[in-house]
Amino acid sequence: MQLDEINEQLKTQSPKQIIEWALKQAKNPVVTTNFRPYEAAILHATSQQSSRIKVIWCDTGYNTRNTYVHAQTVIKQLDLNVHLYVPMQTSAYRDVVLGIPEIDTEEHDLFTEQVKLEPFRRAMKEHTPDLWFTNLRKGQTAFRDSIDIVSQDKEGRLKVAPFFNWTDSELDEYLLTHHLPNEHTYYDPTKVISSRECGLHS
Repeated sequence: MQLDEINEQLKTQSPKQIIEWALKQAKNPVVTTNFRPYEAAILHATSQQSSRIKVIWCDTGYNTRNTYVHAQTVIKQLDLNVHLYVPMQTSAYRDVVLGIPEIDTEEHDLFTEQVKLEPFRRAMKEHTPDLWFTNLRKGQTAFRDSIDIVSQDKEGRLKVAPFFNWTDSELDEYLLTHHLPNEHTYYDPTKVISSRECGLHS
């Protein structure tokens, strides 16, 4: 089945039904997270159907205190099977030799490679998933508007976004219904502005 046929089939399905479909396709699924706002929804939805699904958390080392507290709350509440990946260099060392460079510079490309891309590649190499769940949503960036519920990454893995067509209001209601926390004090040093792509998905 082609991706356009799959997405046509899934566009009227609920996140629960999309996850059910995806799990039937996968031998080794994972869910990726950075504990940004609304991440509790995808973590709840996937772990409800696969309680020990691997949760890949690539921590840049620049999260806010609120984000780290939020992450620990969600991990404990949902009993998540978290696999944490961090950069090879400490943020203290990087602050001295590189800092957080201006976007659209070679230095920022190096920074993004160190804090996000390399840890992600390392995680994927170690766990070799054939499918990964993500909380990408339409309207977040121009690139994300160009994909759909199911897409493929550069390595050919299926990438599934069960909440792709959901609004913030719908996610607020989901979190409320399932007694899940949210946290908006979040900082991604590789994006700086919310409409910019982070590098993992483009």
